[in-house]
Amino acid sequence: MRINTNINSMTANEAAQQVGKNIRGSLEKLGSGLRINKASDDASGLAIADKLRTQASGIKQSVENATSASSLLQIADKAMAEQSNILDIVKAKLIQAKTSTTSEDGRTAIAKDVSKLLTQLDNIASQTNYNGVTLLQNSAQATTASGVLSFQVGEDKSNTIDTTATQSNTVGLVLTTLKGYTTGTALTATLAGVQMDSIDTALTKLNASRSDFGSVQNQLESSIRNLSTTHTNLKAAESVIRDVDYAAESAN
Repeated sequence: MRINTNINSMTANEAAQQVGKNIRGSLEKLGSGLRINKASDDASGLAIADKLRTQASGIKQSVENATSASSLLQIADKAMAEQSNILDIVKAKLIQAKTSTTSEDGRTAIAKDVSKLLTQLDNIASQTNYNGVTLLQNSAQATTASGVLSFQVGEDKSNTIDTTATQSNTVGLVLTTLKGYTTGTALTATLAGVQMDSIDTALTKLNASRSDFGSVQNQLESSIRNLSTTHTNLKAAESVIRDVDYAAESAN
């Protein structure tokens, strides 16, 4: 029997310390809800979980970007819908001006009305914006075509969805001559017939722009569905690695 060094006591003390350490670790995990609270808990698991978390955060922001972009396109679509209504009214008034039952005074009144309607069409183009970004022309003052809008909807910088340039005003729709008709301008039946063709051309251009916006919106909505599913799956994968199993840890 050895009495100088109490090996049995030392062994028991070491075991008690290890048990205490394990209990403290389990309580920490149960308290935080995480299996990995520090790198030493699972170094490789922490690296993988952090990468998944970063990826999920990027995907979540992409969903928010796409949702905002969809709202932007809805604003543009509604504005162009009203512009289409204006052109429909102008076409009807030109048809009225072309018939022989309309007097010269009547045509003068029609010309004035048409001019006002096209001024409102330009107002819509200059005023339609989202967060200060003019959508139907270059800016509130510049009547040139708008810039291409690029929406970031993915983790990689190349994951973008772009619109096409739009110029939904009387300049872009080639209606400046018709807009120039005011009181005193001789709007004849012949001129009304010529401008009816201009309205048809303008409607074709306007509908093409509106169709482009609609296609982009469909693309964005598809991306939102896909990205939302991806985000959920990434968070699930991260949870498997990072989150604690309460039943197992309670048993420990």
